[in-house]
Parts: sequence; C-alpha cells; structure tokens
Amino acid sequence: MLISLKFWKLMKLKNVSFWVLMLKMCIIFGQNHVAKNIIVIDPGHGGIDSGAIGINYIQEKNVVLDIALEILRLNKTILNNEFDIFLTRYKDTLISLSDRSRLTKSIKANVFLSLHCNASTVASKGVEIYLHNSDNLNTKESILLGLSVLNESSLKLGLKKRGVKFADFQVLRETCVFCPAILVEMGFITNYDEANYFLKPSNIRAMALAVLMGLYNYLNMEL
Repeated sequence: MLISLKFWKLMKLKNVSFWVLMLKMCIIFGQNHVAKNIIVIDPGHGGIDSGAIGINYIQEKNVVLDIALEILRLNKTILNNEFDIFLTRYKDTLISLSDRSRLTKSIKANVFLSLHCNASTVASKGVEIYLHNSDNLNTKESILLGLSVLNESSLKLGLKKRGVKFADFQVLRETCVFCPAILVEMGFITNYDEANYFLKPSNIRAMALAVLMGLYNYLNMEL
C-alpha cells in the first residue's frame, strides 16, 4: 500500500510538472510569435524564357534565381529569419506574370521585389530600379524601398548607380496596388565586367546581401 501511495504521488507530481511545462511553452510561444514582414522575391524569367544572355553566355534566368535563393539563405543565417520570404519560383520554371502578382496578393505581402539583369546594345553598366509609372498609395513607399536597395547595391558593391526610374512593366502594374513594388536591374550582363562579376559565387552572395540589407533598412526605417 505504501508503494502504491508513493507511486500515485509521483504520478500526480509528473502530471503537474507536465502542465506547468506546457503553460511555460505557451507563454514563450506567445511572446515570440510576432508578425513578420512578408516578402515576395521574384526571380525574373525561367524555363524556356532565358531572359538576357550575356557576352559570356551567362543567362539572366540563372543569375537571378541564384541570387534569390541566396537571399533566402542569408535571411535564415544572418538575420535569423527576420522576414517571411517567398519566391515566385524556386527552380528553372516559367511562371506567368499574372501568377506572380496573384501570389503577392494571396499571401498579403508587405513588399514585392523582382530581380532582373540588364542588357544593352551599347556600352552600359550599373544598377537601376524601376517602379510602376502610376501614382497610387504605394508609390512613395516604392520610391523609398527602391532608393534603399539602390544605395546598398551601389555604395557597398561599388556598382554604378543609374537611379530610380518609372515604367509600365506588367509585374509592377499588377503588384503595386497591393504593396510597395520594385524591379531591380542588377547590372548589365552584356557588359564584360558585370557579366563576369556574376560568374563568381562570392559576388552572387554579395549582391544577395545588398538586396537583403536594402530590404532590411527600408522595413526598419524610422518614419
């Protein structure tokens, strides 16, 4: 009878300890469950659409996907998953422009950022940012986001700053009504130096970090 009583007391103690532990976990989870900014990173082109082809045969679709995947990795490793980042494609597939904007709307993204590489028939180099040419509720924020990304990529990487410009790109037209939206032309792969720049994994990481820190600075800007 003594053994049974001790056993019963021990079991009661274990049950109490279990529920105390569960309560602590709920409290901790509740404290850490802070809403994160949702970011859509859109690696342009893909699949049968290679985008621009560089003078060293480098393909735009591959460069932008490599940078997007590196942004995902850096968000996890150096920012401890500061953002909830979604890509419009995670491999070499072609996604319609409308589907890219539908994703942005469906997940209620805070920011949309499309990655591209530039091309030109004349000698051109540098980074430029595009916004949609309409005046909407997100235009001012898109400008601030664009300037933040442009400054990081030009000042930190030493690339020429070509400025913030306006255009009627479909992917911007269909996303800027939901959130700040920009398209980043990260350099000219028709330029010998910039095409070779993207051949090095270390430079892919550097560009990814510049874009990520541009996002970080914008989203943590004191208004």
